[in-house]
Amino acid sequence: MKVKTILVSQPEPKLENSPYAKLIEKEKLTVDFRPFIHVEGVDSKTVRQQKIDLSKFTAIILTSRNAVDHYFRLAEEMRFKVPDTMKYFCQSEAVAFYLQKYVVYRKRKIYVGKRLFSDLAPLLKKHKTETYLLPSSDVLKPDVPKTLDELGVNWTRGIFYKTVISDLSDLADVYYDILVFFSPSGIESLFTNFPDFKQNNTRIAAFGNTTIKAAEEKGLVVNIKAPTPETPSMTMALQKYLSEVNK
Repeated sequence: MKVKTILVSQPEPKLENSPYAKLIEKEKLTVDFRPFIHVEGVDSKTVRQQKIDLSKFTAIILTSRNAVDHYFRLAEEMRFKVPDTMKYFCQSEAVAFYLQKYVVYRKRKIYVGKRLFSDLAPLLKKHKTETYLLPSSDVLKPDVPKTLDELGVNWTRGIFYKTVISDLSDLADVYYDILVFFSPSGIESLFTNFPDFKQNNTRIAAFGNTTIKAAEEKGLVVNIKAPTPETPSMTMALQKYLSEVNK
């Protein structure tokens, strides 16, 4: 069956020439973007209940842009002036680059991993004497605490924001040929909003093993999987599928 409509369960990319824009133009598709989940920050009272005193930490581990935003938001809320001596350990270049929104980059001690959290391990190991704070969501990938515990570093997790299921009730009578998911939370949101969801002719695209597993556990058939060696991005996986079915 040919594909004409796709719903991507994420915010629309801000780049004009994003890979999705090229896909839309090439395949003459309708692609809508709608976050199935969103992030809400917790307040300073909730952080204090976690017995977290921001002044006790010498280094921050930042795994995402959300972690950056909510750390500095709460520092301001709690009237904590982040010292110039603070060390920042960023999971990727994208997170480190985003940090510039809050700190003068060249004047700070910033350490950058390649992409995966495990890539940070050698850097954290070199700085074992630091007292680390990990600002995180209420949902945390299990490899993060596992890696930190194995390194034997002194670290504390702070839940600074929460992943919340978005209200999708306005989509109840809307049909798409493909639904695209990037996290188990997105799958959870689909079934929370539409408990009686039946896949029928809808194709499911899923990014990452945990997302694929969550979809299959809900009885969904995952037609498009990424990343693979051949299709490392979701748009490449979609393009490959479309070139087969939209001949």
